[in-house]
Amino acid sequence: MTAQAPDTTSLDEAPVLVHVTRGGFVESAHRATLVATDPAGGTPLRHGRVDDPVLPRSSLKPIQALAMVRAGLDLPAHLLALVCASHSGQDVHREGVGEVLATVGLDLTALQNTPALPLGEVEHARWLAAGRTPEPVAQDCSGKHAGMLATCKLNDWPIEDYLDPRHPLQQAIRATTAQVVGPVTHTTVDGCGAPLFAVPLRGLATAFGVIAGADEATDEGRIATAMRTAPHMVGGTGRDVTAFMESVPGLVAKDGAESVYAAGLADGRGIAIKVADGTAQPRARRGLLAHSLLALGVDSEGLRTLADQPVLGHGHRVGAVEVVGLSS
Repeated sequence: MTAQAPDTTSLDEAPVLVHVTRGGFVESAHRATLVATDPAGGTPLRHGRVDDPVLPRSSLKPIQALAMVRAGLDLPAHLLALVCASHSGQDVHREGVGEVLATVGLDLTALQNTPALPLGEVEHARWLAAGRTPEPVAQDCSGKHAGMLATCKLNDWPIEDYLDPRHPLQQAIRATTAQVVGPVTHTTVDGCGAPLFAVPLRGLATAFGVIAGADEATDEGRIATAMRTAPHMVGGTGRDVTAFMESVPGLVAKDGAESVYAAGLADGRGIAIKVADGTAQPRARRGLLAHSLLALGVDSEGLRTLADQPVLGHGHRVGAVEVVGLSS
């Protein structure tokens, strides 16, 4: 029996939306799928097959956190933001993970996420200089896992198998994902060990718009308030996801591996981006998010700074990361 070839049409046919130039020469090009949604169901920006499923990676974390809040997780804003985070592994992040676990009588030994070195460059270097090896608490998803464990304890669910897709917690997260984002068409495992669901890119944008536009008293509003109150907990020093939320009032944003980005505005509009080649460099998705916000009429000095990404030659500007063809 011959295995069915995977459908890669969405990636293969994605339009080129980013050029990287050097001295007037286009050095590289990035294909991407991008959509902006509004509360009326419209798509003021739409490029590529936006209804096809993507793996949202860590951009799904606010949705996962929403499921935890619905299941009774009640944390101060800065710690709830950490549950939504792909943090840099700074002291404040690692200490926060311990605080979340301590609320239900657990400690760092309960974490089952993948051991790793800190994500932040400075923290990574300091960790190695101290002779430390990879640990779960240093991995960027440890805040989410601490929230998962706390939710399990609050509901008297077992913690030994909290990453099993059949576990009550993961079933609750899947149900919330399907209800808020859209149909789950595939289930796999994320880098941290948690179940990961494929969902429509447009649904991801819509979900972020709903969260960002929600009343503060709602569960969705609690997620948005937490991320806006403590953007440094969602990313960290020097991280563009933190800079976006600090630069655009009311914005809720979350980055994801393999070049995914999602964001929501306080008026209920949402944005979701998937760069087809999954480049590890954040410049393509960063440029697309910045220019999408500008195209939607959002503006600030900080946002324009994020949109302007120079390419350097011997320390001097010789080119730029240019977003092309971004129109409604």
